[in-house]
Amino acid sequence: MDSVTLGRWQFGITTVYHFLFVPITIALAMMVAVLQTIWYKTGHAKYLQLTKFFGKLLLINFALGVVTGIVQEFQFGMNWSEYSRFVGDVFGAPLALEALLAFFLESTFLGLWIFGWHRLPKKIHLLTIWMVAFGTLLSSVFILAANSWMQNPVGTTFRNGRAELDGIQGFIDVLLNPVFLVTFPHVITAAFMTAGGLMAGVSGWWLMKLRREGDLRDPEAVAAHRFAVKMGAWVLIVASVLTIVSGDLQGRIMTQVQPMKMAAAEGLFKTETNAAMRLLVIGDLHATKEIFSIKVPGLLTLISGEETVQGVDNLREQFAEEGFLQNDGSQTRIQQEFAEQLATNYPGVDPAPNVFMSFWTFRLMIGLGMAGTLLGAALLWLLRKEKLPPEGKVWDLIWTPAMFALPLLPLFAISFGWIFTEMGRQPWLVAGVMPTAAGVSASVSAMSVLISMIVYTLLYGVLAVIEVGLFLYYVKKGLPDVHEVSIDDDTDADAPLSFAY
Repeated sequence: MDSVTLGRWQFGITTVYHFLFVPITIALAMMVAVLQTIWYKTGHAKYLQLTKFFGKLLLINFALGVVTGIVQEFQFGMNWSEYSRFVGDVFGAPLALEALLAFFLESTFLGLWIFGWHRLPKKIHLLTIWMVAFGTLLSSVFILAANSWMQNPVGTTFRNGRAELDGIQGFIDVLLNPVFLVTFPHVITAAFMTAGGLMAGVSGWWLMKLRREGDLRDPEAVAAHRFAVKMGAWVLIVASVLTIVSGDLQGRIMTQVQPMKMAAAEGLFKTETNAAMRLLVIGDLHATKEIFSIKVPGLLTLISGEETVQGVDNLREQFAEEGFLQNDGSQTRIQQEFAEQLATNYPGVDPAPNVFMSFWTFRLMIGLGMAGTLLGAALLWLLRKEKLPPEGKVWDLIWTPAMFALPLLPLFAISFGWIFTEMGRQPWLVAGVMPTAAGVSASVSAMSVLISMIVYTLLYGVLAVIEVGLFLYYVKKGLPDVHEVSIDDDTDADAPLSFAY
């Protein structure tokens, strides 16, 4: 394999692994903040127990996310220096703001939250976890704005041999990119699906453990985990509805700015009016034509918002004749300005992504997300009216795997969604402007990339074992012991807080 293929593999491996931690951090920080707020308002010990219990899981996840995320920055200089040179003026701005503003905000206040127990007044300590939650959302704003620009490069001009922001207005256009405006809510609501599933799954497992062991003499633990199950499951269900709505909007924008991605996602090779959605497509070995399919008539037109949906073959012909065009025949400013350079310097670019990967990652995203939602709804039904997990050998066998699946289904769904988003954009690093092959570092050999990829993969494997081990260890430890004294506001900053481990 050449350095381009190896560079893509390395970035894909490290990105997917890093992203396993991202949605949990984004949403779980907010959910922990809500739990601590409820404790602050009510003074009930179970909410403090849940705050500290899930707060510890948040810290483990955050630490591994930071470690794996640092590598992402390194790769832009190591393997993709030509890309960094070309888009640095644009791509670097949101990434710098993410690091200097969002990451420092969340990490600073996370430190205050960790060490502020018994030291900070309760109002101030509560504020710190809300600032952490705000920081994670702000971080996702800048990262998603940067990625959305790669999908639809707005606010940019081609000047001095590279992409440059069109002044302050250009940066505003990047933040108001139609792709970003639908991607942000879609990713955030999917993150809440994952964190909701995690909370419901962990506490659901504990309810079964308490029932099996007959250890119902601790009604506070049962009540705490029952609350966490209901909170997590409802967050999962509500977030899934919002994810579907935002996903529908995202599909319509995707059809407009990247019609080839939609065509590949649906395995649509020929342009269709009143287009059908294909539930299953069997194509030839090279994924260049349809042999057999199972269709739902008119559904693709409904999803895309377009009466006529263009096919892969037709879009290939259009690209050969007119270059990269959006669905309505338009181009962004830099796509228009760079068109001559693209035709001259990068002839022979195939504008179609891997149809097989685009088709199945799109369906795995939807299928796994829906499965997780149904599992959350089933959990609420089984535990309705203060019930405990059902008894019987069958339930004993399936309950634990189901609770493990509850967070993993939406987590894998959102991961497949990102794989689809990135692979569906191929062969472009910047849609309609910079081909992927043009962004690789010319001075880095394939062997160098291969060695670093192997090292990172092995290191990430070790980190995965550590992370899962720590996660399971603290889950099995259960709720921390706390004792209640008072919830009155502390007037003395040096006075101990009213709750402690």
